[in-house]
Amino acid sequence: MTPLTIGALAQRMQCPAETIRFYEKEGLLPPPDRSGGNYRLYGPTHLERLAFIRRCRSLDMTLDEIRLLLQLRDRPAENCLEVNSVLDDHIRHVADRIGELRTLQQQLQDLRQACASAEPQGCGILKELARGADEPPPRRAARHIHGSHPHRTRR
Repeated sequence: MTPLTIGALAQRMQCPAETIRFYEKEGLLPPPDRSGGNYRLYGPTHLERLAFIRRCRSLDMTLDEIRLLLQLRDRPAENCLEVNSVLDDHIRHVADRIGELRTLQQQLQDLRQACASAEPQGCGILKELARGADEPPPRRAARHIHGSHPHRTRR
């Protein structure tokens, strides 16, 4: 394969060049070779690894989870118990998030019921949202962020 510039790799993988630079900075992609003009030159290893990373991201995996999976993938002689553990942790996190989203959906549906018709006294939804100005805001559902769910320390 002819080496690809960052622009060509980005186009081929349908992702921004900045994303590729970010993955390099995070250590998920190895540093590419450089041309005489100091352009990044990517090979098949980068292409395959970037595809792996993007697939993991499409499954909402954190960078730490991806980093760990890449480390495990780079040690193929070991069994896949650790890979299973990473995925099991992620599945539990997704299940928790689904529960949070269901709760959010119910809260929104309850709020929607506050204004079933156009009343002359004003909008019930807006009144309900304004209620409790002296109370702390309700707890917001957690998002999947870096380090958002624990996993065992691994080599």
